[in-house]
Amino acid sequence: MHAFASPFAPRRSSGLANAYRQVGVETEVDAANPHQLITMLYGGLVDSIQRARGAMRQGEIADKGAALTRAIRILEEGLRSALDRSAGGALAEQLDGLYSYLAHRLLEANLRNDEAMLDECLRLVQPLREAWAAIGPQVLGQPGR
Repeated sequence: MHAFASPFAPRRSSGLANAYRQVGVETEVDAANPHQLITMLYGGLVDSIQRARGAMRQGEIADKGAALTRAIRILEEGLRSALDRSAGGALAEQLDGLYSYLAHRLLEANLRNDEAMLDECLRLVQPLREAWAAIGPQVLGQPGR
């Protein structure tokens, strides 16, 4: 088994759980480990973008805004705040830049009512979500993670 250097801060579950609660994603976070919390954040992000797309198609402006606000908060207060820039090195810096870009694009999508921007964000997030889920067994096998 190869060692995995996570770009995310080696915080206790309670720290990530608090960040997770702050972005309004409801689930059983108390029993989750840090890897599972990031997995949940990715899930909440994808769900929020998909909800925004549905609301956009239905002309539900308030619901679209609420879903995109939630997605941006997940990026800023959840995923970006969980990055460990010193231990994560270049990967953490690249993720930070990507999360910042995604937040900006989601804001633009809201202002322009542009579904193509939402689709772009989903195309960028889905591989990260899948890769994060795939490394779960390696990360969970390490002590202290």
